[in-house]
Amino acid sequence: MARVTWTLSPEPVDTPDATALRRDYYDEVASRYWKRPATAAEIDEGLTDDGAGLLAPPTGDFRVARFGGEPAGCGGVLLLDAEADADDGDRAELTRIYLRPAFRGRGGAGLLLDALEDAARALGARRMVLNTRLDLIEARTLYARHGYAEIPAYCTGPYMDVWYGKEL
Repeated sequence: MARVTWTLSPEPVDTPDATALRRDYYDEVASRYWKRPATAAEIDEGLTDDGAGLLAPPTGDFRVARFGGEPAGCGGVLLLDAEADADDGDRAELTRIYLRPAFRGRGGAGLLLDALEDAARALGARRMVLNTRLDLIEARTLYARHGYAEIPAYCTGPYMDVWYGKEL
């Protein structure tokens, strides 16, 4: 019997698979925040001009995770610092980390984080940062399990409750 495996590869954010995964991501995080299902129009609005186009070299990277060839998850990194800063160094932001529910618990999230950390290093980053919400407990648990620790806020916004960082 063949063993089903994960593959993670760079992919433009506008391919059909990447677009579907980004829509699923936004649907889940928005629905949890609003405590009701997000509408298709709300998802469209949330993805319009969301900056995902920067998740490509030289400013970032976007990966699609597949399990047995089936699109299962995605994530990106975005360079925050154009040049070394004495206080922060070259930082990359971890963003849009998502695994479809049917693929959770199979080790894909850790592999995705590893691949994105490698991508950030390849872009010149020395530190990874991220922000998330307190209600996204699974995400916060994943980050802590992979060496991320709470840091002071490095940005502000309506959907940011806690910030994490990790030296690469």
